[in-house]
Amino acid sequence: MTTSGPVHFLDELRTSDFPGTNLTVIGHPVAHSFSPAMNNAALADLAAADTKFHSWHYTKFDIEAPDVGEALRLLHARGFYGVNVTAPHKEIALAAAESADEFACAAGAANTLIRTATGWRAYNTDGGGFADALGTSLQTKLAGAPVILLGAGGAARAIALQCVHEGVASLWIGNRSTDRLLALLAQVRPFASGLSVEGFPLNKIPSALSSGAIVVNTTTLGLKADDPAAIDLQKLPHPAAVYDTTYNPLSNFLLTQAAALGIPHANGFSMLVHQGARSLALWTGKPAPIAVMSNAVQTVPGHSPVWCCFPLKPNPLFRGFPRS
Repeated sequence: MTTSGPVHFLDELRTSDFPGTNLTVIGHPVAHSFSPAMNNAALADLAAADTKFHSWHYTKFDIEAPDVGEALRLLHARGFYGVNVTAPHKEIALAAAESADEFACAAGAANTLIRTATGWRAYNTDGGGFADALGTSLQTKLAGAPVILLGAGGAARAIALQCVHEGVASLWIGNRSTDRLLALLAQVRPFASGLSVEGFPLNKIPSALSSGAIVVNTTTLGLKADDPAAIDLQKLPHPAAVYDTTYNPLSNFLLTQAAALGIPHANGFSMLVHQGARSLALWTGKPAPIAVMSNAVQTVPGHSPVWCCFPLKPNPLFRGFPRS
């Protein structure tokens, strides 16, 4: 698996100082993260116009779930100014924060923390970053579209809330765990204002799913290249597009199947860039240089990301689209 920058660990926080203004991402695993390459390129761009950013740095720490509380206390004590939080720590980060914005509270998860004098303030840029990503990578938008969302973790909650906020036509949520699915439905429905929000187990696809849906995978199926697909796209009625929030590895069985069926599809690189840009803007108070961040991700040595694929014509083997 391609990596970007060195990985740091909890022992270093216990024993080492970190000069300058530091930002970081924590997760487990985190070696796959391209956030340092993306954010350090952006900070260098900002520093060209404002010298205060010369001392800003972005790193990554592999922190296991039982150690997140200690890590956040040490990051604060060491003067870190901002933290990105990736799976599986987003719910823990929100609980550990001193305060949070409305969207993070509603989502029950935080992916961005900003240092205050006495603790951390939590934000969630996943939902907005996802909506931005659909526009740039698939030239589509949530408003008025049916959505089939796979997964019920922190990213799924943020995306589900963004869906109801932007007024999707319908929202179906599929998950392996019934308990987590029911919990997510209970969390999202109060914000839905009459919008249909339904759930289903991934091993039992309902016949009532809407055709022409945007299929969004947020499950951990796809983090490994040989993972099975979270769902069989051929069992869905006429998907309009497939977006997988996984970005490393570049592709997986879900995206491979989408390509074979002629369905426009994209991996999570665009979401990585846009949620990262929103986080960086919160930390710096400056508009994030999105083009710089995008280019940095695409030019990591040994890496050539596939952002999206628009088929020139439908695959004739896929009966959901008319043959040309």
